[in-house]
Amino acid sequence: MRIFFAEKTRYRVVKWLLPIALLVLIGLNMSEGMLISVFEPNDEAADAIRYIFAVRNEAIINGDLESVKSMYNTATKYGTWAYEYEVRKVKYIHNWEKKQGVKFIEITPNVMIRSLKDKGDRFSANIVCSTEYKYIYEDKPEELNSCRIGTYHALDIMKKENTWIIAKEWYKDPFADSLNLNRLNEETVKQHILSQGPRDLSGILERRRNAVAYADMYCGAASEEQYGHKYNKKYRNYNSQGGDCANFASQILFEGGKFRKNKTWNHDRNGATRAWVNADGFKSYMVNSGRASVIAYGSYEKVYKASYKLLPGDFVAYEKKGDITHISVVTDADSRGYALVSCHNTDRSRVPWDLGWSNSSIRFWLVRVHY
Repeated sequence: MRIFFAEKTRYRVVKWLLPIALLVLIGLNMSEGMLISVFEPNDEAADAIRYIFAVRNEAIINGDLESVKSMYNTATKYGTWAYEYEVRKVKYIHNWEKKQGVKFIEITPNVMIRSLKDKGDRFSANIVCSTEYKYIYEDKPEELNSCRIGTYHALDIMKKENTWIIAKEWYKDPFADSLNLNRLNEETVKQHILSQGPRDLSGILERRRNAVAYADMYCGAASEEQYGHKYNKKYRNYNSQGGDCANFASQILFEGGKFRKNKTWNHDRNGATRAWVNADGFKSYMVNSGRASVIAYGSYEKVYKASYKLLPGDFVAYEKKGDITHISVVTDADSRGYALVSCHNTDRSRVPWDLGWSNSSIRFWLVRVHY
């Protein structure tokens, strides 16, 4: 199954690149004074970026880390660091697959280049990437699940022996918070997950459905293309001030769930209260105010069975070293009833609730919201 889909992905990439290569050849003969278009010479760099993203994602499926290594300038520390991180990420995802009893069969990036600057010996790009991950449970390959993750990249690429390679890269990665699954009893967890069936969520309250609809529309780079990959412009973006996850969770409950604001939990043109915008403050307010209650708390092994009680519109709080550092809102469940979440920074849409949060030191708060 893995070989089949890897070959399918490779065929799709090659098929996609052939017409692009023709456009690049045409573009090389066009005037350099043109605006960036399909015939602009800089499109060679843009196409190289898209190709790099496609091959890197294919490596997650087939484990071909050598093809990934060839795309980095490992003669420099920045290129080496970027490559070493990708290796750790690929290994983590494969470990998570084993724990979950799933296989990723297709990973499709939609690369949106915001800016591309020629700096003589290299090109610097600012990129938004919306990536769709498709996976199946190993004992039911006919049931396809999908989720979407959005990332924001600052990337430098350069040519080495007529091949484009990565000289430097920075991005807030959804897997950066945890790349370790070594301490889990993977087989026990896997057997429990595979023993579960789908959950019927059709009877949830309308307020919960509206909360999910809001999350789908405004989860930024992780949203579907029809929503423009944007946040709601009515609200300030707090990513540059420590994170926007609690702000987004508050919006979901206010705009979609129709919870009323008050003096403690509030956002207006002058800013936001701690309970609205701070992850720890949000969790504490929701629980202490009676608007929510705790379903379970503890390490993954202590709470993963209880996670099947989560409903769309509930939330998960992630604790590191005694401090809540992240909030995700539950928006769905997959074909095995495993809870899926959406959030900001990094942007996620209907992603398995623990994917990227697997260190043994992390504690999870599974929280029921009372609509």
